[in-house]
Amino acid sequence: MTKHRVEMELGGRTLSIETGKIAKQADGAVLVQYGETVVLGTAVHAAPREGLDFFPLTVDYREKLSAAGKFPGGFRKREGAPNQKEILTMRNIDRPLRPLFPKGYKDEVQIQCWVMAADGQNDPDVLAGIAASAALSISSVPFQGPVGNVRLGRVDGNIVVMPTAAQNEFSDLDLLLCGHQDGLNMIEVGAYELSEDDVAAAIEAGFEHVKAVAGLIDQLVAKCGQEKVNTTPPIPEDIIKTVKDKLSGPLQAAKTTEGNKADRQVAVKTAIKDFLNAEFPEPGEDATYAQHKKAGERKKFAKEAIHDLEEDITRVIIRGGSRTDGRSFDQLRHIESEVAILPRVHGSALFTRGETQALVTCTLGTGKDEQIVDGLGAEYSEKFYLHYNFPPFSVGEAKRIMGPSRRDQGHGKLAEKALAPVMPEVMDFPYTVRLVSDIMESNGSSSMASACGGTLAMLDAGVPIKAPVAGISIGMIKADEPGQEDVYLTDIQGEEDHFGDMDFKVTGTPNGITAIQLDLKIRGLNMDQVRKTLVLAKTNRLQIIENMLATIPTHRAELNKWAPRMLSTKIHPDKIGKLIGPGGKMIRALEADTGAKIEIEEDGTIYVSAVGSGKAERAIEEIEKIGAEVKVGQIYNGKVSTVKDFGAFIEVIPGQDGLCHISELKDGYVEKVSDVVKVGDKVRVKVLLIDDQGRVKLSIRAAEIEEAAEKEEKASV
Repeated sequence: MTKHRVEMELGGRTLSIETGKIAKQADGAVLVQYGETVVLGTAVHAAPREGLDFFPLTVDYREKLSAAGKFPGGFRKREGAPNQKEILTMRNIDRPLRPLFPKGYKDEVQIQCWVMAADGQNDPDVLAGIAASAALSISSVPFQGPVGNVRLGRVDGNIVVMPTAAQNEFSDLDLLLCGHQDGLNMIEVGAYELSEDDVAAAIEAGFEHVKAVAGLIDQLVAKCGQEKVNTTPPIPEDIIKTVKDKLSGPLQAAKTTEGNKADRQVAVKTAIKDFLNAEFPEPGEDATYAQHKKAGERKKFAKEAIHDLEEDITRVIIRGGSRTDGRSFDQLRHIESEVAILPRVHGSALFTRGETQALVTCTLGTGKDEQIVDGLGAEYSEKFYLHYNFPPFSVGEAKRIMGPSRRDQGHGKLAEKALAPVMPEVMDFPYTVRLVSDIMESNGSSSMASACGGTLAMLDAGVPIKAPVAGISIGMIKADEPGQEDVYLTDIQGEEDHFGDMDFKVTGTPNGITAIQLDLKIRGLNMDQVRKTLVLAKTNRLQIIENMLATIPTHRAELNKWAPRMLSTKIHPDKIGKLIGPGGKMIRALEADTGAKIEIEEDGTIYVSAVGSGKAERAIEEIEKIGAEVKVGQIYNGKVSTVKDFGAFIEVIPGQDGLCHISELKDGYVEKVSDVVKVGDKVRVKVLLIDDQGRVKLSIRAAEIEEAAEKEEKASV
């Protein structure tokens, strides 16, 4: 097999794609290299499984730790189930590819992307998207691409193409784009309250690089692309005609049934069932196997035609000036916000928008509760994270109950990304914050409800977020013929997402955008469509925030009584050993005595947390005593620890003794030290001197004289 290579300059580095060297039995295989990061992408396909009624596209992305010279952690030194970063990358690869396959195509298509080398500066996730697109494009799979992927950041107000890990540390924008020569078909944004104009400008700048990457793949296809093969049989014309003639009227009436989502679903299912029973009945008991098989195939085609008809009717209804639930195009569903609905939890909120409802709880913890993340890069911890759960009952279904799906993790990460920019600084609020969004009911945009509910739950918990965040999803019915205009739909519900062309989610504060996620079912969007959507989303976002702030205008002044109180102090790093004590004896005793948890940073910062009034404060007081520095001229409450013939050793602060010579015990002659003090006595002492060796000289006599003089001075005044 002949080797082929294409390359281009992107962001000041070389992006190369080569094929024909490895994985030659795959239908399409490429190696994508950028800097010293290398990703393998492969594409294969197989005949469709019998009876399948959907396109079985599988995308798998894995970050092999050997690529970064690392060993997997834990007892079993082998990579296991995909981590969250890998799952999110799989979704980001899948979403822009899926709409670019022929309608009705059902071949088994499998894409695998492996990170083979990682330089720690160039993130392999965007390269995996390029690799998947290139592998499909040179294969025989009827993929209608290619698409190009690019990431952009913004440092000091300047757009950076394909930012390095170092540049990302200073960037206020994380923008992932995917598209082709005709438009953009995926946008992922994480931003620190950037304006709509700034975000649109970054997207427009990135679009040019997206087209350039897609053009590079076209060059590879011109050299070694295979002929595309599509064996999917079309729906017979007679079935399409029967479905359209006999079902259009009943289906349109069902889809405009008054009531809620469930009422319309029942009406639609009944209309479809009655039609299939009448027009595509089951063969009789005396029918042959061939007759049963033919009837089954015709019914399968009929169901596909019904789906297409339902899509057409939904679009016709909307283009008629109304929506199936009766709303106008720019009308939000009814919104209700509640907080503090659960006892014991640190913060809780119930956010309801139409038939979508999220119950969100907020839990406050300490540094020990941070999420440790270990991947190709350096290990790090997260002080804020959000978990999203979508149970079957939220849509009235009974399904197998499993762990969080790829969808759950993707929706949770989007809501987390939306809220992260408004989290308080660690020095102002050192708590670890965990949000859990449980979807109680769903009919569109539950991830946006999670962002809204997350804001409310944190305000209820007393988290001093910088600004409230709300999110909304904007849909679209694209113009089907000349003279028509695109129809933009505010706050789309489930069927408008399923049968519409766009799901454009935007979150932000009154000041700007914090996150975007775009999914499309059409080929792509132009910049005019992107800008119109951002403007509409801002108007809706401000409406939702106004509703939320009417429920709770700011964060609570006091934390919930069940939340841990966290205080901090700082001691000299040299005192850390004294605080810990031999074998941890001192710190364990302090935690047992006060009921507080103590966490120590290398720079001497001490975090103390406890549930219950006064516990953390008491621990802080004891820590500050241990970490205190003895000062000359200061008077302390001391405790006699040892008595000698020449004087007494007195503990001034925990772990720090000083000597009070017999001559400094009191005025006048002292025959025996024990005549004045005994072990265990508590006395007031003044520090006279600290010598070069750190030895402390004390005086009870001087303390008495000074305090007596202060009393006389106050009395005379």
